Amino acid sequence: SRSATGGQRGGGDGTATTAASHEISVDFELTREAYKSKDSLELLRSLVVFKLCSYSILVDKNKEIMDLGKAILGRRAFDQLMKMTFYGQFVAGEDHRAIRPLIQKNVAFGVGSVLDYSVEEDISQEEPEPRERSEYESRGVAGHFKEKHKVHKQLGERRGGATGGAPTYSNSNEAKCDQHMETFIKCIKASGGSSMDGFSAIKMTALGRPQFLLQFSEVLVKWQRFFTFLASKQGKDDTGDVLDSPMCRGLDSFLCSAPRQNHRRALDWNSLIDDRAETSDLLVVPNQGELGPLLEKFTTEEEEQMKRMLQRMDILAKHALENGVRLMVDAEQTYFQPAISKLTLEMQRLHNRQTPVIFNTYQCYLKEAYEQVAMDVELSRREGWHFAAKLVRGAYMYQERERAEELGYEDPINPDYESTNRMYHRCLDYVLDEIALNRNANVMVASHNEDTVKHTLRRMNELGLTPTENKVYFGQLLGMCDQISFPLGQAGYPVYKYVPYGPVNEVMPYLSRRAQENRGFMKGAQKERELLWRELKRRLASGELLYRPVY
Repeated sequence: SRSATGGQRGGGDGTATTAASHEISVDFELTREAYKSKDSLELLRSLVVFKLCSYSILVDKNKEIMDLGKAILGRRAFDQLMKMTFYGQFVAGEDHRAIRPLIQKNVAFGVGSVLDYSVEEDISQEEPEPRERSEYESRGVAGHFKEKHKVHKQLGERRGGATGGAPTYSNSNEAKCDQHMETFIKCIKASGGSSMDGFSAIKMTALGRPQFLLQFSEVLVKWQRFFTFLASKQGKDDTGDVLDSPMCRGLDSFLCSAPRQNHRRALDWNSLIDDRAETSDLLVVPNQGELGPLLEKFTTEEEEQMKRMLQRMDILAKHALENGVRLMVDAEQTYFQPAISKLTLEMQRLHNRQTPVIFNTYQCYLKEAYEQVAMDVELSRREGWHFAAKLVRGAYMYQERERAEELGYEDPINPDYESTNRMYHRCLDYVLDEIALNRNANVMVASHNEDTVKHTLRRMNELGLTPTENKVYFGQLLGMCDQISFPLGQAGYPVYKYVPYGPVNEVMPYLSRRAQENRGFMKGAQKERELLWRELKRRLASGELLYRPVY
C-alpha cells in the first residue's frame, strides 16, 4: 500500500504531493508549523499541564485536590488558578461570546471547532440515593432487567415507599433542561457562518431526565435479548412466522434482522413529538409471550417530561438545519447508551435525508462497537439516508469497569488498548469502504493516535478519497495534539478541535473525567512534550521567544 507520510517531495509548510497521483503527505514533526498558532506562554503552560497530568496521584486524587484548593484559596482565587492552568488548557471560555476569539484564531490556521457546552448529568447528580425499594420495584417492571441497566443503589430515584408518590424531578429541573437547550441553540448559532463546516455537540442527559434514558434503554435491551433468543430457537425459514406474531409487529426494523419491512415501528417518533401518543403505549417489552408495558403506569407529569425531552431534541435538529451546522450527539455511559443511540438514529432518519446533519458517536472501546456500526450503516443504506458517525475510543472506561465489577455483569470494555485499537481501525475501515462505494456516508476520526491518523490518510489515498470532498473529518480535543491538528489543517484536510466551554464550577466534572480517562495518554505524551520543548528552544535560539501569532 502507498504511504501517506513518506517518499514525496517536501514543501515548506510540512506538506507534500506527488505529481502522478496528487496524494497529500503530512509531516507531524515540524514544530514551527504545528505550533505557529500559539505564543510561547501557551507552549509553556502546555508543558506544565502535561507534566502534572503525568503524575498518577494528581490524576487519581484530582477531585479531592480541587476541593482542597477551593477550601484554601476561596472560589474566586481557585477559579483564576484553573483559568491559568487546566481550565485554560482544555476549555475555551465561559460562554459563547468568550470563546469566539479562539474559534476565529483556529480557523485562520485551518482548524475548525466542534462547540461543546460541557454540562454533564448523571442519575447520581439528578437524585439522591433511593429508599429501601427502587422505582422499578415500587412501580412494577415486566420481567427482570439486565444488570448493566438496572438502578444501582447510588443511581436510583427516591420514591416514597411501594406506592410511589410524586416524582422528585421538579419543575426547576425542567427549567434547567430548557436553559441547556437555549445554550445549545446559542452554540449552534455560534457554529454557523464559518468558512468551514460548523459542528455543535449535544449531550442527551442535559436535555431531559436521565432516569428516562435508563428506562428506555431497558426497553431496547429487552427487545434485543428477545430477538437474540428467537434467532437461537428458529431457523431462517421461520422468520416470516416470527414477524407475523403480535410481538414483532411492534418492533423497530433496526432490532429485527428478518427481511420484511412492513411491520410497525415500536417508537413512533412523530407521534411522541406531536403529543399524539401515550408513552406507556409505546414503551413495551416482551413479557411471557405478549407485549407488556415497561412500567405499569406513567404519571401525567412523567409523560410530559419525556415528550419535552424529545421536543427539545427536535428543536435543536431544526436549528442545526437552518444554520447549516452538523449536530454531533455525544456518547455517554453504557446504561444510557442504547436509548441515546436509538433517539439519535431516529433524528438521523428524519433529518439526514438530503445531507448529513446528525452525527452519532460510537465508542470503540466497547466490545459491541463493530456490530453497532455495521448494523447502522446497513440500515442507512436500505432506508436511503446519510450515515454520519464520530468514532472515538471512549471516555468512561474506568467508571464502566468499576460499575461492572460492583454490579457483577460482564465488563463491556475491550480487554486492552491493543484490542481497542484493532476495533477502532476495523470500524473505521468499514465506514471508509462505505464512503468509497457510494459517497453517502461521513465519518469524523476523533483520535489523538498518530498511527490511526496516518492509517486514515493512507486508506484515503488507496480509496481515492480527497480532503475537499468533506467526507472524512479529523478531530482532537482542545489543548491536546496540536502537532496533529494544525499540520492536517494546513495540508487542506477538514480537521476540528473539540471546544468545550462553560463556567469553571460547571465544567470541573468534565475536566475531572478527562483527567481520569486520559491518564494513560498523558503519561505517554512524552513525544508531545518533546516537540513543545523543541519549539521553545528553537524560538529561544532564533530570537522568537516573544512570538505572537498573526491572523
